[in-house]
Amino acid sequence: MAKGKKKLDSKTYAKQKRHHRQWTTFIRMIRYGVNNFSRNAWLTIAATAVMTITLFVIFTSVVSRNVLTDTLTSLRDNVSMSIYMKTDATEVDVNQVASDLRKESSVLAVNVTSPEQARTQYAQSIKNDAQSLTILKEATNKFPWTLSIKVRDINNTTQLANFVKTNKTYLANQDPQRQPSFAGPRRAAIENIGNAATFAQNVGIIISAVFVVVSTLIIFNTIRMAIFNRREEIQMMKLIGAERAFIRGPFVVEAIVYGFFAALFATALGGGILILAAPGLQQYFTIQPTIDTLTFYAGFVLLAMILIGAFIGIISSLMATRRYLKL
Repeated sequence: MAKGKKKLDSKTYAKQKRHHRQWTTFIRMIRYGVNNFSRNAWLTIAATAVMTITLFVIFTSVVSRNVLTDTLTSLRDNVSMSIYMKTDATEVDVNQVASDLRKESSVLAVNVTSPEQARTQYAQSIKNDAQSLTILKEATNKFPWTLSIKVRDINNTTQLANFVKTNKTYLANQDPQRQPSFAGPRRAAIENIGNAATFAQNVGIIISAVFVVVSTLIIFNTIRMAIFNRREEIQMMKLIGAERAFIRGPFVVEAIVYGFFAALFATALGGGILILAAPGLQQYFTIQPTIDTLTFYAGFVLLAMILIGAFIGIISSLMATRRYLKL
């Protein structure tokens, strides 16, 4: 019984000793990696600056995408997608067309405006123009029924275009003097808005990818130079039997530190520029929801940036150590 207990204690002790050694090795790798970060100031500044630019571009791309998405949502809610029906069309027919429209998968909502309501709304819009009000009172032409449509994607009006060509109730009551607002020149204007936003999003993704590659190469070369400068030290560590992880670890930690500081700088820079530029941007874009989101989730945004920076650093350092340390 005593022998079994002694054997168990010896295993526990050996396990504890192994864990203690692993923990000590881990701490040393971190310490050596942090020391390596401060060894060569110029290399450190260059690597951190390039990674900061990379993360800043990624931050800008994500923010731009959100701003464009919010702007498109606002445009979708405000852009007039309308079809017009004759003034003498019956309310039953108008409601039937509206009901058919609501069944289309691309349609979010349909609002019906009667000729009387349209006339009242127009009169309200020109109430400060006495001459226009006089002309309106003397006019004999009447306003049509108007069906205002909100769609999921302002770039995609295919279903609506097909609807006005095939719906029998609409064809029997359409206003011959007014084209749907999503046809002709107005359709081109609506599509141009969406295409411009999509193009800007794609350009942002491409630029981010390019800078990620450039940053990875810069960190790769920085780690490679560090390996070259410490080649004798590394060779000595190999000769005394240092484990692969212990040799590689400090370089990985060094690269992670690059990413950590770059994430701090990039997030602060991106957030500061966004807040300072907000008053000017609000004239052209819907930007406040993005600012509110970034403010509310500031901690998560910073954490995501740190993780991205660390990931870039780890990949580049592993590439360098694999190739130049022959591990």
